[in-house]
Amino acid sequence: MTTQNSQNKEPVWSVSDVNRAMREMVENGFRSFWMTGEVGSLILHRSGHAYFSLKDERSQIRACWFGGVNEMRKLGIENGTKIEVFGSLSVYETRGEYQFNCRQARIAGVGDLYRKFEELAKKLAAEGLFAQERKKPVPKMPGTIGVVTSSNGAAIRDFLNIAGRRFSGLNIKIYPCQVQGSTAAESVARGVEFFNRANNVEVIIVTRGGGSMEDLWCFNEERLVRAVAASNIPVISAVGHEIDTTICDYAADLRVPTPSAAAELITGDRENVAKHLDQLNFALQRNVEFAISRNQSKLNEMLHRLREPERMLSNFRQRIDELDSSMQIRSMDFLHTKKLDVEKFSVKLDALDPRKMLNNGYVFVAESATGKPVTTSRKVPGTKLDLTFADGVMQVKVDGKNSKNNSKSADTATQGELF
Repeated sequence: MTTQNSQNKEPVWSVSDVNRAMREMVENGFRSFWMTGEVGSLILHRSGHAYFSLKDERSQIRACWFGGVNEMRKLGIENGTKIEVFGSLSVYETRGEYQFNCRQARIAGVGDLYRKFEELAKKLAAEGLFAQERKKPVPKMPGTIGVVTSSNGAAIRDFLNIAGRRFSGLNIKIYPCQVQGSTAAESVARGVEFFNRANNVEVIIVTRGGGSMEDLWCFNEERLVRAVAASNIPVISAVGHEIDTTICDYAADLRVPTPSAAAELITGDRENVAKHLDQLNFALQRNVEFAISRNQSKLNEMLHRLREPERMLSNFRQRIDELDSSMQIRSMDFLHTKKLDVEKFSVKLDALDPRKMLNNGYVFVAESATGKPVTTSRKVPGTKLDLTFADGVMQVKVDGKNSKNNSKSADTATQGELF
């Protein structure tokens, strides 16, 4: 805190006041920003905080990253590493030293790699190379596995060790290739294409151990990503550690965090498989026993029925009697219905009987020669007609025709003879 000189009344600042004021001025005067430099005097404290200096050709500045020890170890930062850090300036009041408080860090040049990563990933995603519908199912326990990796790297040793321990006897084919450097992408892509041409494996695993973004960069190159996406055989990407992500992961049918995880996933667990087989065997035995018991019951029932043929015949006889009685009842009902129908038709026919009309004074006229009924008065003279009355038939002959006097009959008939 400040005091006041009793003689000249001027304020007197303490060292703490000055350092505090400087801290406020520095912190309020600078926004957060990115800064690059080479790491020196690195101390990874057991508290989890990292203390170091950043320097270039002419200057250096103290820096600290509270809680940043684990992240720096993951990035592989050590003395001499050129990095880019994001944070803000501050003043350590106890010593009166200004320093850079870091909140993020990356290897210098990684920013450009990230931009390339994002641009290529965006381009290939727009083409549909990462679409879910393109993904092929990965077999659970393939008999033949193809591995594309370095033949002398830690990744293949871990993979073979875990695969052999969990399920020995698997057929694993290795395509040795480069997994780091300018020609690595082409080398790995040729391995994926080789297994597709040979068509001698059920799944392809592209793998390598962990490393920096630059170390893993070949798995972000378009040549390899397109080869993985075009594979007709399912591809598993097992590159780096769990925190590492590559564009190859997006194009693969399945991504696992490490080579060891790939071995565990693809080989299964012999103990679990054996347990599952025991469960299937037990279930099969139960199903067989149940089927035998059920069929034995049916067989016993059939034998029991065969031992009582008389009872079966009695049932058939009774059923036949029931059907016969039912048929008789239905036949009687049918005949009665038809009889009523006949009676109705008889009444109608009786009403239409011509003979009853003759009793009312009507006469039926027909040509004697042909027996055809006469329906018109225009008959040629000399025609013989049969006149049918209620009590007999009279034959007449037409003598003439009178067409002028409608009040008289149209024809004049001679005397007829009733016969």
